[in-house]
This record gives sequence, C-alpha cells and structure tokens, in this order.
Amino acid sequence: MRWASEDKPAGTSAAGPAGGPVGGAAPEPVRPPWGLARYVFAATLVRSADGGAVVAIVLLAHASGLSGWESGLLAASITAPHLLGPFVARYLDTARDGRKLIAVSAALHGLLLGGAAMLMTTAGVLWPALVLLVSGAFGPMLTGGISSRLPAIAGAGQHSQRRAQGWDVASYGLGGPLGPAAVAWIAAASDPLTATLALAGAAVLGAAAVLVLPRQATPANVHEVSTPGQVLKLMWTHGALRRTLGLTIVVAFAVAALPIYAVVAAPSLGGATVAGTLVAGYGVGTLLGSVALMVRPLRRDADALLGTLAALVGAALVLVIFTPTFASSLVAFCLAGLANAMFFGATLAARSEYSPARSRGQVFVWVGALKIAAGSAGTAVAGTAAAAGAAAPLVLAVMLIVVSTAASLLDRARGRRRATG
Repeated sequence: MRWASEDKPAGTSAAGPAGGPVGGAAPEPVRPPWGLARYVFAATLVRSADGGAVVAIVLLAHASGLSGWESGLLAASITAPHLLGPFVARYLDTARDGRKLIAVSAALHGLLLGGAAMLMTTAGVLWPALVLLVSGAFGPMLTGGISSRLPAIAGAGQHSQRRAQGWDVASYGLGGPLGPAAVAWIAAASDPLTATLALAGAAVLGAAAVLVLPRQATPANVHEVSTPGQVLKLMWTHGALRRTLGLTIVVAFAVAALPIYAVVAAPSLGGATVAGTLVAGYGVGTLLGSVALMVRPLRRDADALLGTLAALVGAALVLVIFTPTFASSLVAFCLAGLANAMFFGATLAARSEYSPARSRGQVFVWVGALKIAAGSAGTAVAGTAAAAGAAAPLVLAVMLIVVSTAASLLDRARGRRRATG
C-alpha cells in the first residue's frame, strides 16, 4: 500500500475530502438531524462503562475479601485485552452496518461485566478473571471504535469535522471520570456489587443508543479492506500517521505520571486529600479544552499541529513541576488537561484526515489501543520513578516529549523535502 506522497491525507482523493467516497465506497446517506447529539450521548455512556470498570472490579474485590494481588489480577484481566482490539477492528471496516458491531460489543461488555461481578461473590478469582478477559476484549470498540463513526456523522467539511472532534474529546472527558465517580457514589450509598451492576446496565443502555446513530457508508468491495498487518505497515510508512501514532503514545505515557505526582506531592501541598482535587482539576482542564475545540476548531494542518501541541503539553508538565503551592498546582493541572485535550483533538483530526476510508476504523482502534497500553506503562514507570522524588516522573515525561517532538519535526521536514524533491 503506497501513496504518492507520505504526507498526503490518505483519505483525500479526487472524489472529495477526507471522509468522502474513497476507494469505491458508496455515497454517504443524508445525515439526519441531531446525529452529533446522539453520538455524544452514546459515546459518553459506553465510555463511562469502560472507564469505570476497573474501579468497580477493584472495589468489589476488596469488598469480597480478595487479596491485593487478586484485585490486581482482576483489574488487569479487563484492561489487558484492549491490545487485542486492532486484530478484530477489521470487522468495523467490512461490516455493512458498523453500528450493530459496536452495539453488540457494548452489550456483551456490560453483560459479561455483570456476570463477572456476580461470580466474584461466590467463585473466587479464576472464573471471574476469564469472564473479564472476554469482556475487556470488547473495550476497544467502545473507545477508538465508536470514534471511527464520527466522520460520517459530522459532515464532509473540515471545519464541521473538527468541531465534532471537539465534542468527541468532551465525551472522553465526561466518560473517563463519570464512570469511576458513579461507581464510587453508588458503592458508598449501597454496595460495590450494585455499583458494578449499574455500570453494566449503562453499557447495555449505551448499546441501544449506538443503534440509533446515523448509518455509515459501506465499502463497495469488502475485499479491498486492509488486513491488520497492512494497516500497521501503513501507519509506519505514511509519515503523518507515523508521527500521529508516535506522539500519541509518548504523550499518553507522559500524562499518566500526573496522578502519581499528585499522590506523592500531596503531603507537601496541604494533605493527602489534595491529590484528588488536583486530578479533578486536570479533568476540568480537559473539559475546558474540549469546549475550546467546539467554539474554535483547530484550523491548521493536523500533522503540523501535533508537534506544537505535544510541546504545549510538555510545557504544562514543566509548570506542574515548578508550582510551589496548592493553588498554583491546581492551575497547572488544569492547564495540563486543557493542553492534552487540544492535542487529543489534533490526533483525532489526523486519524480521520490521513486514514484511507477503507481502513479508518482500524487506524482509530490501533491508535486507541496503543494509547491505552502506553498510559498503563506510564503509570507503572511513574510509580517506580517516584521513589527518586516527587518530580522524577514528570522530569522523565518532559524529556520524552522533548525528544519525540524534535524527532517528529525532523521526520516531517524530511518528508516534505522528499515530497517536493
């Protein structure tokens, strides 16, 4: 799979802009009204269920009297299978109606999560872990998978696409903290089992909401849809997608250090409870960033924006390191969330505009799965590095961002010279 220019948007052809009919795809159906509002509602529900699952399982494990390593095993059982997402994502690009695939994934995720919760009260660890492994395998469809539906909902114009991507960032910003918060509230009011079953119900409700999204066009010839290996090769050989993937992984790894820093630095900033407030400040910043993307969508080329916004995230982390008081740290965390939301919006734009229509779903899931893996690795490394000092994880994160941003800029300059030469 080769392109005339490695920096050309892969979804762009003579037939129309990114997201239009490419590679023999049928014309998109007329988009019904309120499609974007329905998308945000459905995406927030399923992402809340996915994001809150680990918290629910850990709380239920502790309530059931399981040990720390058993709780960790159950949590890993539902997160590790996200890495399998790219190998099943091809069905998104070949399905006649991708909504049904995502809806079935959300429903099964919820039903299996509820089943595992019931088993944990009577069957120990092994059987719930096996059920959670299957449940977690559907997780990528609830993150990158549903995002791949957005280009067909938002409209063909770049401005409307990028405004819609701001709403998608908001659905992540809402769903990410909403799921764990709802679990904590319900568990405090009743018990962890009820909280887990309520979260499972949200996934099933989200499945119903996915089914009423506008339908996306189907490729005319499903045999033209790339295999997972071909998509991974495309993301490596296509300059813009390669830089998108690399910077996404590095920034996800870097910002995962923020909660660790908040916990370690909290005693010097006023007490242990400060950590939760700082993380909440980061979430507020994420929501503010998504609102900014809705009001004023990104206008420059997505590939050019990625390096700038990654550097902005790095600058926000530097600010976090050097803020001496709780108030200034809270502002710095908020700015870090805002910068990361802007960066995330640029990655969504790049995935949408540089992916070929016949492989767009797989590109979204590949990047999403590797981003989750990078975040998990970042948390583990930050926890280890914190032994050297509270700021050590963030110093390491900033160094990685500086190196990767410089490499991305050099790679882009080399690609432009190759294209013009």
